[in-house]
Amino acid sequence: MLRTAGADWLHCDVMDGRFVPNISFGVPVVEAIGRAAGELPLDVHLMIEEPSRYLDAFARAGARGLTVHLEACPHLHRVVEQIRGLGCAPGVALNPHTPVAALTDIIADVDLVLIMSVNPGFGGQKFIPHTLRKVAEARALAERTGRRIHVQVDGGVGESNIGALVEAGADVLVAGSSVFSGGDPVGALRHLRTAAAPAPKLV
Repeated sequence: MLRTAGADWLHCDVMDGRFVPNISFGVPVVEAIGRAAGELPLDVHLMIEEPSRYLDAFARAGARGLTVHLEACPHLHRVVEQIRGLGCAPGVALNPHTPVAALTDIIADVDLVLIMSVNPGFGGQKFIPHTLRKVAEARALAERTGRRIHVQVDGGVGESNIGALVEAGADVLVAGSSVFSGGDPVGALRHLRTAAAPAPKLV
């Protein structure tokens, strides 16, 4: 259904009740989602402590991309290399209060930077305005590497801000509540696709 409406990836938020206050689901559910997704790439966002302990399991469950939080990884380069060694695209996420400059020494080693535009842990939160500036900063930092690095935004993405996010440099946008809260996810996703021009990836 969502593929028909224009979804490019499926984004799975894994929460452990420690790194964030909420608990979502684990490897078996991600594996089931992956089977149902067909050819849609599975983009797994690990909002968990000690993610290195679980990377292999999520890779085997079908993740194409694995994103970990900079704040949860004291040995971030090692974790990024572990993800790439599993055949997955490595991503690094930043909480709203973490400056983009913290990525300076890892940006060239990742395939994706995720800017959290809400405090992670709960859906339906309001977009934090200053994160728009962080999107532009992340895009500028990525461009300096000479590599193609995705800049993803997660949290409060909707028709009112999606155009500005794309203009700032985001090319992957995670849409949860704005797609599923209104009763017509297919129509909502199509509206987002129209509002985001040039078209980014919607997940």
